[in-house]
Amino acid sequence: MVYTSSRGQFGSRTSDILRTWLPPSIAPDGTTDFEISEFTAPPAGYSGKTAFFTASWKDPDGESHSADLVLRAQADDHQLFTTPDAPRQAEVMKRLAAHGIPVPDVVGIEGDASILGSPFYLMRRVRGRTPSDVPSWHKRGWTVELSPVERGLLCDNGLQALVSLHRIDDPDTLAFFRGGTDPSRTALQRYLDKLRGWYEWCRADMQVGGATLAEALRVIVDAAPDTDAETVVWGDARVGNISFGDDLSVVALFDWETAGTGPPDIDVGWWLMFERFLCEALGFTRLPGIPDDDEIVRRYLEFGGTLTGDIAYYQLIAAIVLSLINNRLARLLERDGLDVVTAQSYPRMSVGLVEHYLDRL
Repeated sequence: MVYTSSRGQFGSRTSDILRTWLPPSIAPDGTTDFEISEFTAPPAGYSGKTAFFTASWKDPDGESHSADLVLRAQADDHQLFTTPDAPRQAEVMKRLAAHGIPVPDVVGIEGDASILGSPFYLMRRVRGRTPSDVPSWHKRGWTVELSPVERGLLCDNGLQALVSLHRIDDPDTLAFFRGGTDPSRTALQRYLDKLRGWYEWCRADMQVGGATLAEALRVIVDAAPDTDAETVVWGDARVGNISFGDDLSVVALFDWETAGTGPPDIDVGWWLMFERFLCEALGFTRLPGIPDDDEIVRRYLEFGGTLTGDIAYYQLIAAIVLSLINNRLARLLERDGLDVVTAQSYPRMSVGLVEHYLDRL
């Protein structure tokens, strides 16, 4: 989810470094006149620092070239996640690209924090339109101007991309996404282990819904289904992390900070929960053409996806995760000057969803 931050801007020192660091990644030997434009910052998420810029150069034959790029650096003054790893995010995208998944083209990865102050990667800028989180795409923005048929197509194309992701079954790819985890435990058990660790990391800073989240975590551990299903899990599967072309085809899938493995239900549950967070939880009604929860599940299955159990269980997991993120985020927003009531409105909404899904189990 995107929230505006004034922190983490890049300046002349970064430009000077990239003029030396970047050419071997995108330009041929003998390149001359390599230049970097001024950086522009989008409304930046708190999970990292992002800047847009253009690199330009002349090849050995004197012909001019340019590339629109995105610099993504690991945040060095705050964290939403327990184990931020910008180089891993870039490697995730490279591996997914090899399987035909539409992701940005990564052109360089740097794990040495001494270069820019934190690990970073660079990717080519994607040209497309991304539905907004703030304000919600269910209420404002270019998605409101679409016809009902077009909005349905947008959602269908996003779901088909998710199904394609979940069809990846290459052992080496799954092993990479799995990481160095206990092979004796199922993918769902490992996911829940990480979630409990995340909860413990966040607990001291919990501002909203501490008791509710503790109870919800107990419920999902006790009610965990017995499944050994494992596929690539995006971890942030939703319309707002997809760039669409003018014809509403999927241009790229973004934001792989929490990618791992698990039952595909984890991503579908997150998709359902997040659309409720951006729509009904804000008092909105879904626009014509945007499917409701049951229709999203039906279409996902129709497109070839598979689910393993009660999707309400995975919606509860998703609401817990979002509540942990938003509790941590509220602290950072208050630190950066946002009033307490507004900052805490985010975790209050997500904890409200936890209560909603608890009542359904």
